[in-house]
Order: sequence, then C-alpha cells, then structure tokens
Amino acid sequence: MAQEFINWNPNPEIINFFGISIRYYGLLFVSGLIISYFILKRIFENEHIPIEALEKLATYSILGILIGARLIHCIFYDPTYYLNNPIEIFLPIQILPGGEIEFTGYRGLASHGGVLGLIIALILYSKKTKQSIIKTIDLIAIVAPIGGFFIRMANLMNSEIIGKPSTLPWSFIFERVDYIPRHPTQIYEGLSYLLISFILFRLYKLKEYRKGYLFGMSLILVFTARFFIEFVKEHQVDYESQMILDMGQILSIPYILIGIGFVISSIKHSKN
Repeated sequence: MAQEFINWNPNPEIINFFGISIRYYGLLFVSGLIISYFILKRIFENEHIPIEALEKLATYSILGILIGARLIHCIFYDPTYYLNNPIEIFLPIQILPGGEIEFTGYRGLASHGGVLGLIIALILYSKKTKQSIIKTIDLIAIVAPIGGFFIRMANLMNSEIIGKPSTLPWSFIFERVDYIPRHPTQIYEGLSYLLISFILFRLYKLKEYRKGYLFGMSLILVFTARFFIEFVKEHQVDYESQMILDMGQILSIPYILIGIGFVISSIKHSKN
C-alpha cells in the first residue's frame, strides 16, 4: 500500500481587491506583532512600566525588525540581484523585464536581520526614553519568539523555506514546488519558537530575568533550534550547496555566542 503524505497547496493570496493583494504572509506577520504587543502590555503593567513607553517601543521595534530583516536578506541571500535592482530593496514591487511594475510585497525577510534590527532599535529606544536597555531586552525576549512562530506559519502558507525530501508520515508535498514529500520545516521552527517563548515566560515568572539572562537564553534557544533545523531544510540560494554550513547556520553562530555571553554575565552578576 502506498504511503500517504500531506498534500499542501493553499493560495497565498486571500483576496485581491482592485489590484491590491491581501496575502496570508502579511496577515500572519501583523497578527504576530499584535499578539506580541498585548502580551508585552500585560508584562509592562506587571512591571509598573508606563504604557506610553510600550507604544514607543512598538514603533521602534517594528521599524527595526522590518528594516533589519529586509537588508540582511538582500545583502546575504541575493546580493547580485538587489545590487542590480536596488529600488526593490526598499519598495514592495518587482520591475518586470518589459518595464512594468508589479506589487509583490516584500519577498524576502531574514530572521537574523530582524533580530539585529530589533537590537539596534531597542538601543535607540532606550536612549530616547531613558528606560533600562538590559531590562527592556529581557522583557521583549519573552514575546519575540512568538513573532517568529507567525512568520514561519506565513512561510508555510507561501510554500517556501521547505524541507529536504522525507518519508516520515507527516511529510508535506508542496505542490507549488514539486511532488516530493518533504520535512515541514516551517512547522518544526514555528513550534520550537512557541515552546521557547513558553520557557522564557516561565523563567520570567520565576524571577530569572535579571541583567540580560532572558535575552541571552532567548538567543541561545532560538538560534540553536534554527541551526539544527537547517540540516533538514533545503538551501535558500544555490551557492549554499557548496558550503559545509548554510548561510542560516553561519549567521546563527554569532547570536548563540552572544547569548552565552549574556547568560554568563548575568550569572556572575547574580553571584556578586
């Protein structure tokens, strides 16, 4: 008897209204930001931090994530194309060979860049509001993986960032790509991020969040999960096939090391 797999072929576009496309990717991306905001709001209330500070934090964070994720994707994953089409780095369009302009949304956001952009945004936010940068990054680290979960679900709806061929019973056949059963790596990553967020929230409730501990643990857990899941993920760009580690793994290593540094520093500070 032939083994059955999960056939997957959703339309990434929910509706097209007078040429304006509403897609699952955008809807899920925004949903992740909104849910993260309301969870963080409860945490801010618990910490007696003014809600006005959270509103500024949300603005800085969203801009930092989007700019960082977009720039790192363009620089590291497809630099040749974007150097020849620089306007597409900043605008959600594609210039077709005939000169026509097609609205595509931002195709390509790198999570490593999103984290880097978020960190830079938090530093600017801290200087602007005089809020403690260490405490801020510890608190936002709790909800950041939730955003990662929604982004990976958006990738699933787009049938992108797919896994390598697999014969496991939960393998997906991404019909928009081919008819080969593959690891649903979007689900692997998404569920990992949800679990990490739960772990971080438990640590927060146990008061294990002083002096960068939560931030460090978030970096370690998120990028370690990303590092190992990359082994069952298809390469994002062709040149990765010539590399021992792919670009996602290479970019994960510095974050893991930074996370270890923050955790060690936090533990030493606690002992002192």
